Amino acid sequence: MSEKLSINEWAEEDRPREKMERLGAENLSNAELLAILIGSGSSKESAVDLMKRVMNDCNNNLNTLGKLSLNDLEKYNGLGPAKSITILAACELGKRRQREEVEKKTSLNCASDIYEYMHPRMQDLDVEEAWIILMNQNYKLIKAIRISHGGISETAVDIRIIMKEAILSNATVLALSHNHPSNNPNPSRQDDRLTERVMKACDIMRIYFLDHVIVTDGVYYSYREAHHII
Repeated sequence: MSEKLSINEWAEEDRPREKMERLGAENLSNAELLAILIGSGSSKESAVDLMKRVMNDCNNNLNTLGKLSLNDLEKYNGLGPAKSITILAACELGKRRQREEVEKKTSLNCASDIYEYMHPRMQDLDVEEAWIILMNQNYKLIKAIRISHGGISETAVDIRIIMKEAILSNATVLALSHNHPSNNPNPSRQDDRLTERVMKACDIMRIYFLDHVIVTDGVYYSYREAHHII
């Protein structure tokens, strides 16, 4: 019966979008992934069944699919120009990804590394910004996120957001960094309180707090190097 229904009418566990969200893209067939791209099939068959038919004609080989022309794809009922272009665009992206080198992740395992990474982002600022730097267990950068602009008071920095970002990014190491436009690298009592709060939150969540680095134009202050981390 499912072939006579639109995807939206299928049981939720059979819908490719919901299946991908629940199980991950690696657990979907090629036809299911392609069905997500085209969105809908025809009045006679679902998007999944349509793409199963196309893939069957390609001997279930994505390389063969990528060699088809727009005219080849448009011969299938339910595949107009827009859907056919979407399929070929996805195939081209796959080819380009295969050709590109794996991006080397930046290693930030000490204060000087953090300073070199953050200084270009902060050297011309006339207000304070606070950033978190999220890393994996090998101190390879996952992402850096600005969490405050125009001041880093305890009310401006939401510790819950910091922890949420770290968890969603699967980070196991976290560093904090902010700038002093005055060019005085010495921390304030407010900086100390913020550092203590982030450290405690990291400890609860079993995330290693690497450092808090204060950036100025030409010099930095490291809580870890100054043995200021309790």
